[in-house]
Amino acid sequence: MALFLISSRKTVHQLVTLSHRYYSSCSKMKRGLLLGVYEGDNGSDVVLTPAAAKYNELVNGKLVTNINLAGPKIKKSKTHVFWGLENAQHACVAVVGLGKKNVGINVLEEIDEAKENIRTAVAAGCGALENVDVKEIDVEPMGDAEAAAEGSLLASWIFQEFKNKSKQKVLPNVSLYGSDQADSWEVGKIKAQAQNWARRLADTPANLMTPTIFSDTVASTLRSLINVQVIIHDKQWAEDKKMGSFLSVSRGSVQEPKFLEIHYKGANDVTESPIALVGKGVTFDAGGISLKSPGNMDEMRADMGGAACVVASIKAAAELKLKANIVGLIPLTENLPSGSATKPGDLVIAMNGKTIIVDNTDAEGRLILADALCYAAEFKPKLTLDIATLTGAMGVALGAAATGVFSTDTTYWEALKTAGTFTGDRVWRMPLWQHYNNKMTKPVKAADVNNMAKVKGGGACSAAGFLREFASDACPWMHLDIAGVMSSNNDDLNYLHGGMNSLQQCMNILTKEEGLTNNSIGSSLAVDKEEAKAEVEQVVSRFIDLARQTEAFFLQKRFLLSALKPELLVKEDISELRQELARKDELIKRHYDKIATWQHLLADLQGWDKSLAQGSAPNGKFNQEVRCLQDCRELT
Repeated sequence: MALFLISSRKTVHQLVTLSHRYYSSCSKMKRGLLLGVYEGDNGSDVVLTPAAAKYNELVNGKLVTNINLAGPKIKKSKTHVFWGLENAQHACVAVVGLGKKNVGINVLEEIDEAKENIRTAVAAGCGALENVDVKEIDVEPMGDAEAAAEGSLLASWIFQEFKNKSKQKVLPNVSLYGSDQADSWEVGKIKAQAQNWARRLADTPANLMTPTIFSDTVASTLRSLINVQVIIHDKQWAEDKKMGSFLSVSRGSVQEPKFLEIHYKGANDVTESPIALVGKGVTFDAGGISLKSPGNMDEMRADMGGAACVVASIKAAAELKLKANIVGLIPLTENLPSGSATKPGDLVIAMNGKTIIVDNTDAEGRLILADALCYAAEFKPKLTLDIATLTGAMGVALGAAATGVFSTDTTYWEALKTAGTFTGDRVWRMPLWQHYNNKMTKPVKAADVNNMAKVKGGGACSAAGFLREFASDACPWMHLDIAGVMSSNNDDLNYLHGGMNSLQQCMNILTKEEGLTNNSIGSSLAVDKEEAKAEVEQVVSRFIDLARQTEAFFLQKRFLLSALKPELLVKEDISELRQELARKDELIKRHYDKIATWQHLLADLQGWDKSLAQGSAPNGKFNQEVRCLQDCRELT
């Protein structure tokens, strides 16, 4: 026994020493590798990604051996870190759980679970490697390199540039492992870096991000990009344009207002109508004379989150070389109280000539957006989309889960919703009814419109109704209220933490390929059509199998009963059985009717290829059939 204890202690000492050596080696090399595994069907199998399988071969099976020795299966977004599997490039290997392998779009949650699982898993894996002081991280594609790049680069960023250098955290450099999906990784990298830039703009203290500093910062960043032009308009220009609504907000501040105008011409035809992106740019909002309460007022440095979204979106569009023309319009000002500030009850005149009673100076975002929307009409855009941290009421309505969207056009709304599903930035359509416009116009006696509704409730909707008075009817218009998702209070997203997060919405403006253009709408519908076609075929097959099994079962029961029991002795049982058989026969008939319906639907889906090739869209029929598909799932 003593010999065994001595031997055991020696073994433990050797293991501890070996572990320290591996950890020391990892710390010196500061390079780690992040690989993914899926959950097996029986809960215990190890299902490696292709990249992980290749690495396992490289290390002669030691990866799988260590995973099996580590204990329970690696659940979704959980990470195990292994040491010393190789002596070459990586001293540390983190293995993170990706969840189930064959997941896709969750219709109820309105999210692409495969992409979102990758983002959250990669963020967790990078965090685990950071915790052991790894500063160079290679990330495998995980099946979708774009999502992997987004998750890793968003999670690895924090706002700390004004900390003492000695207290700043050294952020890791994240790279793609291998050459597979390098182009997709680059797309995700560009999108994530654009979002991180927007996060920095929104989190910078207000005294270091005034309207002038914001304009100069954006100009210095974007002017180096191809096909981008930046124009900074001053107060005199706004006065010449008769932007009385915008200028009324700036009266209380010594900081001069600016109006930022950005052009990106990426379409083959530079004269093609652009997409107009309008961003609210209040660099600090104290509420004006209608002063806010002091609690959390410091967060109002990010009341220019909409402006940050717009400039980040244009940056990403230019770097991705999107085939679209975009014009970004950003009114920039502070909203402060002073002797010269606009007072509650004052009347101002917007660029389109409408008069506005300012009942509440803390409802300033809609005032500056009103003139920006009027100016946007001069460019004859194909779509005008404004983004603003506009109302606290939106946070009450949706919390931090989604952005509220008001839209005059269903086609563009569907495109935005599809983009939100793929990017993880979910959106929810809100009512844009005349009812809310009336609340802003009819009770007003001294002017055309009031900047606050006279009745309580529906604050986000009445604010959208106000903006609708200034949006052009000549083109579709969408209003995104991102107030609810402005700050980092959403625990569901581990890849967005520490700071202002309203900027993730900039990725909603860009769909997977070409932004909010007709081509991208068609391509997203085409992808959905193919997925629906495959799912319809599976459902039809399940229906046929179920109907056949049910029919065979009851035929067998009928035969056995007639053979084993005399009819006179079981007359009552047979009567009940006949009723049951009649009911089951009716159920089988209903199943066959449903099969016929779905076969007809499948034929319609197959016919969509021609219509999509000719440039036409299904005009809402697709959504109806998806709802039918959900009903069919419930029956099976």
